[in-house]
Amino acid sequence: MWFTKLVLAICFMTLTLAHFSLAQNSPKDYVKAHNAVRAKVGVGPLVWNRTVAAYAQKYANKRIRDCKLEHSQGPYGENLAEGYGNLNGVDAVKMWASEKPDYNYASNACFSGDDGCLHYTQVVWRKSVHLGCGRAKCKNGWVFVICSYDPVGNIKGQRPY
Repeated sequence: MWFTKLVLAICFMTLTLAHFSLAQNSPKDYVKAHNAVRAKVGVGPLVWNRTVAAYAQKYANKRIRDCKLEHSQGPYGENLAEGYGNLNGVDAVKMWASEKPDYNYASNACFSGDDGCLHYTQVVWRKSVHLGCGRAKCKNGWVFVICSYDPVGNIKGQRPY
C-alpha cells in the first residue's frame, strides 16, 4: 500500500515538473505573448501555423551545436533570441517587445539609427498573420529561440502598422 502511494506521488511530481518545464513555451503561450504586444498598437492577432513552426523548430535544432544568433535566410520573417539557463518563449517575446521605445513611428525608423527596434517591428508587423516558433537547448548550456512570421515583415519603406 505504501509503495503504491510512493509511486503515485513520484508520478504526480514528475508530471508537475514536466508541465512546469513546458510552461511559457507552448504555441498558445507564444501566440498570446505576441498578440498582447500587437493589441497595444491596434494590430490584429497572429495565428499559429504548423508549417511555419516546423520550419522554426528545424532551424532551432540546427543551432544546438553552436547557439549562434544567425538568421536562417529562409522564406519567413524571424526573430532570434538566446539566453543562458532556461530562457522561455514568453521571455523571448518580452525581450523583442522591449525594443518599442527605440521605434519612432513618425520617421518609421529606430531612434538609435541602427536596427535596434527591428525585433519589435516584426512582432507588430500588421501584414504578418502566421506565427511559428522553435526552441532548443544548446550544447553550451544556452537556449536558442526563434519565431518565424508569414508573410515577412520589416519591408523597407513600409510601416509596421
